[in-house]
Amino acid sequence: MSKSNSVGTKLIVDGVKVGGLNSINGISITAETLDVTDFDNESGYRDKLPGFKEVDDMTASGFLDGDDSGQDKCNDLLDSGNVVDCEVRFPPKIGKSWYFKASVVGFVTGAEISDAITFETTLAVSGKPSLEATRSDSGGDSGGDGGEP
Repeated sequence: MSKSNSVGTKLIVDGVKVGGLNSINGISITAETLDVTDFDNESGYRDKLPGFKEVDDMTASGFLDGDDSGQDKCNDLLDSGNVVDCEVRFPPKIGKSWYFKASVVGFVTGAEISDAITFETTLAVSGKPSLEATRSDSGGDSGGDGGEP
């Protein structure tokens, strides 16, 4: 494996590839910090421990496509509130994917006079995401442009 540009990156939601994307903000994980400094501290520096980790909501955006089943899936999941399996699959040259569970908590469309009609979907990641080698049995064969996932 080696480095790669981002062309070919895919978002797969509940087994369906979301098409028309030109931006995925990705997975962002942070840990809270617990201050455990006590009166016996003589260093002058605070003592800290890591606390719970938090995964920020992620967004994906692109161009609205009335025939894209992945975009339809995101809109449907917003209504249902279901938490589903998701994947951000990087190009084969990278060979890694993020695997996580999420619910769709936003779906926005936009139109400007000098641009194509756009959409953005927001996913609330639930639990611990996993960055690992792309699984050969990963879904995503349906939806999107009908091409290779």
